[in-house]
Amino acid sequence: MTRYRGLASPPRPDWEGLLANIRRLGTPRRVYHLELFHDAEMAEAIAARFGLMEGLPRDDPHYEHKRLIALNRFCGFDYVPVRLTGTDLAIFRETVQDTAALARAGGRAFQDEHRGPVMTWEDFEKLEWPDPGAPGAAADLEWFQENLPDDMCILARGTGHFCEYLAWLMGYETLCFALYDQRDLVGAIAGRLREFYRGVMRRMLEFPRVKAVFASDDMGFRTGLLFSPADMREFVLAGHREQAAMAHAAGRPYLLHSCGNLRDIMGDLVDDVRIDAKHSFEDTIEDVREAKKTYGRKMALLGGIDVDFLCRADEAAIRRRVRQTLDACMPGGGYCLGTGNSVANYIPLDNYLAMVDEGRLYA
Repeated sequence: MTRYRGLASPPRPDWEGLLANIRRLGTPRRVYHLELFHDAEMAEAIAARFGLMEGLPRDDPHYEHKRLIALNRFCGFDYVPVRLTGTDLAIFRETVQDTAALARAGGRAFQDEHRGPVMTWEDFEKLEWPDPGAPGAAADLEWFQENLPDDMCILARGTGHFCEYLAWLMGYETLCFALYDQRDLVGAIAGRLREFYRGVMRRMLEFPRVKAVFASDDMGFRTGLLFSPADMREFVLAGHREQAAMAHAAGRPYLLHSCGNLRDIMGDLVDDVRIDAKHSFEDTIEDVREAKKTYGRKMALLGGIDVDFLCRADEAAIRRRVRQTLDACMPGGGYCLGTGNSVANYIPLDNYLAMVDEGRLYA
């Protein structure tokens, strides 16, 4: 632990301080950390290195829940991300060998971009949609509602995949053609997705310890959107606008993770959808330090330590980048330290720990 002086003394979680920071209510007294998620391999490696689960048998029925709490507290998080279970839609994926240092045994899955389970009206009529109100769907939320330490809150995950599921259900290639010659089918899928996520949101907001909603919906690639801004507004942003309104009506901020270059719809996300925070930043698209200058007065910015940089840089460079980012983004509030995307299993563990450690030491 000598190498990581900051990790030796995790701050006491303070979910109220986290929300005040996201709401930009002033420069926080400490750095708040936030991630979309840790890959399971990274979570296991951190827990093993620092003995986070010593004394708890793996056959404990709530081992994974307790590890999530222990991991997030160790990393300085003030929350746990929780979603409904059994609400994923069937999609087509291909699996290849995982070449990461902390490789997952089952391989790495990639989306089939050519085809999906809904390519025709007949497919649409046959598709089975999960029931957010089904018995057991909220089992994880119920457990954390009762067992999460009082100084932590729940960030509701697993909602808002409007663009992603349009591409996944049809296959991105099929979707691109359908936007021209089967717009009624695209509209029907988008409408059904809005109805589905309406139910998901209602169920999650039933839990008082859910203090914010963290939606996830990749809408672009490095140089632009997956499809036109006009179609994005019609088929995707309408759903996010409704989800954000539901969250706001319940007094919860609406945070959005979205990969890709969203330049053409950022105005819509801020002023129409009214997201409270944006997550996912890639240096080749927009450095989070520059985004702070552009959007920092309108929304919070989350993460931004570029994943490719974390994979390639040495420890000194990582620590320097963290301090430069905090210097630029902390004033006034509205910034949480974290990776530009997620704690992927191909990020060298020591590089990730250096980022967390430097954030802990920042003053």
